[in-house]
Amino acid sequence: MVAIAIRASTRQRRIMELLLDRKREITAADIAEVVGASARTVHRELRDIERMLEAGGIKLRKTAGLGIKVEAAPETLERFRAEIRRNDPLEYTAEERKVLILCRLLEYGEPAKLFALASELRVTMPTIGHDLDELEEIIAKQGLVLIRRRGYGVEIDGPETAKRGMISLLAYSHLDDSDVFGQYKDQAIVHPVTARLLGMVGKESFMKLEQAMWELGDEWQTGLSETAYTRLLVKLSVAFTRIAQGHLIPQGGTDAEAGRSDDAFLNRLLAALDMQLPAAEKRYVADLLAQAEKPEEALLASQDDRGAIETVTELIRYVQNGLHMPLLQDRSLAEGLIRHIKPAFRRIRDGIAIRNPMLAPIKKDYGALFALVRRGVNELVRDMKVPDEEIGYIVMHFGASLERLGQYPRKIKAVLVCTSGIGSSKLLAVRIAKELPQIELIGHYSWYEAARMPASRYDLIISTVDLPLGPDQYVKLSPLLTREETNTLRSFIESTTLKKLRSADDAGADRDGESPMNRLMQLQLYSADVLRLLDGFRAHDLTVGVGEAARLESLLPRMIGLLGRPDADENGGKIASQLIARERQGSLVIPDSELALIHSRSEWIREPLLALYRFDVPVSLSEDESAKARQVLMMLGPAKPGKYSLEILSEISAMLLLPDMIEVLSNGDEAGMKTFISRKLEHYIKTKLDWRG
Repeated sequence: MVAIAIRASTRQRRIMELLLDRKREITAADIAEVVGASARTVHRELRDIERMLEAGGIKLRKTAGLGIKVEAAPETLERFRAEIRRNDPLEYTAEERKVLILCRLLEYGEPAKLFALASELRVTMPTIGHDLDELEEIIAKQGLVLIRRRGYGVEIDGPETAKRGMISLLAYSHLDDSDVFGQYKDQAIVHPVTARLLGMVGKESFMKLEQAMWELGDEWQTGLSETAYTRLLVKLSVAFTRIAQGHLIPQGGTDAEAGRSDDAFLNRLLAALDMQLPAAEKRYVADLLAQAEKPEEALLASQDDRGAIETVTELIRYVQNGLHMPLLQDRSLAEGLIRHIKPAFRRIRDGIAIRNPMLAPIKKDYGALFALVRRGVNELVRDMKVPDEEIGYIVMHFGASLERLGQYPRKIKAVLVCTSGIGSSKLLAVRIAKELPQIELIGHYSWYEAARMPASRYDLIISTVDLPLGPDQYVKLSPLLTREETNTLRSFIESTTLKKLRSADDAGADRDGESPMNRLMQLQLYSADVLRLLDGFRAHDLTVGVGEAARLESLLPRMIGLLGRPDADENGGKIASQLIARERQGSLVIPDSELALIHSRSEWIREPLLALYRFDVPVSLSEDESAKARQVLMMLGPAKPGKYSLEILSEISAMLLLPDMIEVLSNGDEAGMKTFISRKLEHYIKTKLDWRG
């Protein structure tokens, strides 16, 4: 047999060795468990592996229900096995090289020689030089400097905080949840890029940290999205790993500043980890915790988010027109895309490569949808080149929406039972969200907690462990959710869960599995909050007096005084300061209008309130007078508003994208405004409760 040039990654070599060593079929799920990857990753690798095996005269046979096996004469299999051992185990791609170069330069506090990098990565020195040329701008965008001097070597210089930020960015871009939360049974098969990044994130400290956060801080699980929570864990783990390696933030600031960062949760976290930190490091960690909460501090998003909302709305409309499906009715689609697109586009602008291991199957399974989304993004996003990898992720959101609109009559509420912390349960939750978005996970619980939960609260129990229940009462899955398990879960829902729900419907229960009484109670809660908000809503026509500055900051005391609320009157100055501070983060002037929104949460406001002010002259919102408005909508809420109040306020903010809403606020009377808003909120509540008729 002619010698074969096998260009295989370490993982691919390990999979081939598994197949060559077995006489019977093995499933993708079993392979995934051995190599520490997802079944989806294994299926992707098998496409390349099949070509390599065919070149060696070996057939890869796939049998539905049984698995995968190789077929060839024994001597052919042995020759191929020997060839694998002789070939160079890995050839890095250009992107992998750049990541490894960044890791090498960020990990050590000393310069690296070009020839050492070239030798380590098995390329020539000019190739390394070209890689560094392309990395220089990316490094600069992170607030760092690439130093290259003959005789000195190559080094990344800059603040320790910036270095930690760049390590975290690399982790977001090149690791997935199975890497950071999963456990590899065989460390030899971990890709060098993955292994290097896991080392810099600190895999061991990450697992201790997530367990401590899980045990100490329920508010972190409920207050943050899954993505935001994972990113917080990565940032904290990177910080703790760098501290352990001696890469410290220089001491500075005052004792008063140190005291401000000394909050109760941080102290409990450090105690649980048995750690003590210098004052500067304590301030840094406190800032990370505070920044994680920041997206929830305001009632609404920043001006940057407003641009993302407009882009997402137009993209959904574009795809809706192409597919003739009511996609704009799917609020989950809009919310998911808004949360996804802003950080994704920021990474593209920063030059951070986006990895999408599912790109090939997405193009295959959603070819027409992929082409439609690509055309829509090209037409609507003209200031950057959005790569196919990112289009693939956007397509997944649309694909999930199409499933929601077409497959199940409503969301299936599921309880996730797991004996460990957030590691395995979060990993499974992420997989379920991607594969079966029509399943709504209402929480992660221990079996002790789930057993005491009223059955009316959920439709389905999903567990990672065996439970003392009958086979028709729950479904057991692994944290990685293999393709076979996805099919099992879908079949269980269709054959068992939906049958139970239909039986409940026939017995008189409502469409979503809740009793009519529960539905009416939710309607009452929504309605009470809407009525309170609209009952207190007032529209004020104001004249800017002679000699009075036409500036928001100057006019706010008069505006707050018109609210007629004792809690606002008593603390008007403090509330005004909060509104100004929020405004300085980014003015929310509605595009193509003279309407602006100002908003804040405040500990001095007991109930949400809404007020409109219409001025006789344009009012400056910013110090540089770059933003002006004639109409100002003020939205205030308590520091911790109720669930229903927050939803209603958010829905009103979304209405500001409607031309009819801007028109009625600009020219309508108070009664007309209340009628318009109440009609829109009535539609929202009916949609939210899936109320027909």
